[in-house]
Parts: sequence; structure tokens; C-alpha cells
Amino acid sequence: MLIQQNVNGSNEFNRSWAEYKVGFNDSRGNYWLGNDLLHQLTQDGRYKLRADMQSRWLSTNYSVYYAEYSSFVVLSEADNYRMQVSGYSGNAGDALSYQNGRMFTTYDRDNDRWINNLFNDNCAVMTGGGFWYNDRGCAYAGVNAVRRVEFLWYNVRLMSVRMWLMCR
Repeated sequence: MLIQQNVNGSNEFNRSWAEYKVGFNDSRGNYWLGNDLLHQLTQDGRYKLRADMQSRWLSTNYSVYYAEYSSFVVLSEADNYRMQVSGYSGNAGDALSYQNGRMFTTYDRDNDRWINNLFNDNCAVMTGGGFWYNDRGCAYAGVNAVRRVEFLWYNVRLMSVRMWLMCR
């Protein structure tokens, strides 16, 4: 089941807490399933997460990367949709482990631990998109960030990314 798609690093992911809660999409294919549904689907631990990415950096050829996590759980809104992820495999690097255990942050609801007065101490304000952010540098997986800022996975600059829930 598709839960996220960012086709071009657009600013379509610069959304409010309420919008991330219920989900959204646009005519270009950018998509977020919704944090309430992510919680409902993953709370019993039956799903794994897969991210499929394309990158084209200093080359005309596309490179394809993936990251898979054997366990992916999103807690309820009462816990700010805290993410629990483990069991990495893939060729993109284990970016989400840095954000494991973090709460979801949007520009209007700051739950990260980052301190930077320039951006009101809020990673979503700096990156231009909501996600599970940490402190230093905010994220190794910036899949909802604007391309000109931090649209990346670990050390891979992204052209597009799709995240899927898969049965274990």
C-alpha cells in the first residue's frame, strides 16, 4: 500500500498538522496517506516499510535505491505519531534509524529536538515539509523536504521517492 510519494521534491509537503493527520494528494502525484491511517494500520506490528528512490546527480543516468525496514509502527496522535522502525536492509543506507523514536513535526506543531532560532527551532520550517525529525541536521531521510533544501535519503540526493507498507 502506497503511503507516501514525492515525485519532484515540491513544496506540496509544506502542510499543517491537520492535513498530515488526514492525508493529501495533488494533481502531480505527490501523496501522503495520513498519520491517523498510518497509526491504525501499523499499531499491531504487522507491516514493514519499503522506500523506493530515484536519484540523478552529476549524471544523465538515473540510479535506483531502496531501503526496507522489517518493522514499522506509528503511534497515535496522543503520542504525536511517534515512529518506531527497525530491521534495515537495502542499498540506500539506514537513514530512518536516526529518526527512530521521534515524534512527527509540521510547521505548526514542533515536536523535534532541533535548536535553531533562524527557523523557530522547527525542522519542518527549515526543510519545507512535515516528517519525523531528530535534532542535529533534523533528518537523514528528508523525503518530504523541498528539493533545494534537504530532499535526500542518507547521502543520496533524490529525484523521487515512494514509501510503501508491506505485510510481514
